[in-house]
Amino acid sequence: MSEEHTYRVIVRGTWDGLTEEARARLLAEAAGHSLTSMRFTPEGSLSYEPSPLKHFSMRYVVVCEARDGEEMAAAIAEDRAETALRNLGYGFAGLRSTVTDLDTMKINRKSASRR
Repeated sequence: MSEEHTYRVIVRGTWDGLTEEARARLLAEAAGHSLTSMRFTPEGSLSYEPSPLKHFSMRYVVVCEARDGEEMAAAIAEDRAETALRNLGYGFAGLRSTVTDLDTMKINRKSASRR
């Protein structure tokens, strides 16, 4: 039986070739996509700063086979980001990802003597 891991993936990119309509929509919705709205979800969470409207990030939770690893998780998240951005009519360029494997992440717990 194969083992699955859960990954948190941040996909970053640059707005590119935005239409005036897309730019206006992004600016109007900026408050709902601020740093405080960032969440890791399977559907993705878009965040960006409205001034200047240049860069964005999307946060995803991806579950895939552990043997496929971080490269597959990044590819899945980038594909989800591309699809979502195209469906919204937003131009973008330069997608790149940062991946964290939650199943192998070390958690430092405070010992009783450090409390």
